[in-house]
Amino acid sequence: MTLPLEGVRVVDFGWVWAGAVPGQLLADLGAEVIKIESHKRLDFMRRGRPIIGDKLDPEQNHMFHNVNRGKLGLTVDLNDPRGADLVRRLVARSDAAIENFAPGYLSRVGLDYAALREVNPSLVMISMSAAGGDGPLRDVRGYATIMAALAGIDYLVGYPGERPLGSQQAYADPNASLHAAVALMAALVHRQRTGEGQHIDLSQWETTIVTVAEAVMDYVMNGRVAAPQGNRYAGLAPCGNYPCRDADSWVSIAVGDEAQWAALVAAMGSPEWALGPEFRTAAGRLENLFALDRHLAAWTRGFGSAELVERLTRHGVPAAPLMDHEARYFDPHYRERETYVEIDHPILGREVVYNVPWRMNDVPRRITRRAPFLGEHNDYVCKEILGLTDEEVARLVAEEVLR
Repeated sequence: MTLPLEGVRVVDFGWVWAGAVPGQLLADLGAEVIKIESHKRLDFMRRGRPIIGDKLDPEQNHMFHNVNRGKLGLTVDLNDPRGADLVRRLVARSDAAIENFAPGYLSRVGLDYAALREVNPSLVMISMSAAGGDGPLRDVRGYATIMAALAGIDYLVGYPGERPLGSQQAYADPNASLHAAVALMAALVHRQRTGEGQHIDLSQWETTIVTVAEAVMDYVMNGRVAAPQGNRYAGLAPCGNYPCRDADSWVSIAVGDEAQWAALVAAMGSPEWALGPEFRTAAGRLENLFALDRHLAAWTRGFGSAELVERLTRHGVPAAPLMDHEARYFDPHYRERETYVEIDHPILGREVVYNVPWRMNDVPRRITRRAPFLGEHNDYVCKEILGLTDEEVARLVAEEVLR
């Protein structure tokens, strides 16, 4: 049983989270993905705190291990013309390339799409810049929090009537990554049909904007500017996270129609307050949302989260516990579906990573290999793919072109 992308080779310049995940997804599907790195400027995720000992170690970052599993590793100095030439030769023997460098860097070292197309006219390449390859913001640099700010997500996060607090998490990174992976595979299908390569210009900002499409359309159609609304959601009442009996234990509850409201009232034992005229209709519940939340929170505090979720779901009310990392890892549903798996790592021993998140009929679901050490596959790439001799590789290592 083979994986769908076996036989496809990808040169992966991507780094940090956004740039790493497209290659990880293609590797999970069977592609040979070769991650390009340098000792002179480590991937940001290699620089995290160590898990074992107190000395910084670029081989211990768990996030790096998750988003770069399945890849091979080549360390080469792209600023040295000889290093850039090695990569061009590798691209000539590959199908696709991924990059999320600052705009202009690859052009300066002769590795932009125009240069790479000369050695591989059928190359599929994606550039994942912050705001796209043209326009007034083309030179903007930034991480996912900058994308969330530009896209308007941060403006929406906060409590009603108060200043925006911002999301403070890197959702924009994996969001851009998923768009990139889909675009890459579509371009590879197009190449398979026509023989034509192409350059994909992906704006991480624009992929983040699509997550707030409702707010965009509300402004375009109604002239309303969306503002922070806490855990509320238009048209749902109640909707939020409600406290349970144990300290810092919460359950998310959302009621979207009259049938679900009736189910919630039944689950609560039809208390007198829930039968009052102010809560009889969806419009009334929305108008009296603060009072509704106070009544509901007073009731939910009488239960443990697991007991409450079981009671609500049994009555047909959408509800789920707010899981911390420990609860999520030991959740029986996730355990049965092998959401997380253990793999062997030479330094960390048994290591937990997230599993391939899809299942296909008659296709193996497995992590093909752990994340590479720095330069772990230099010999394989240089000798077996590029045909360099032992002496040539040794000279490039001695002169720090490879290391």
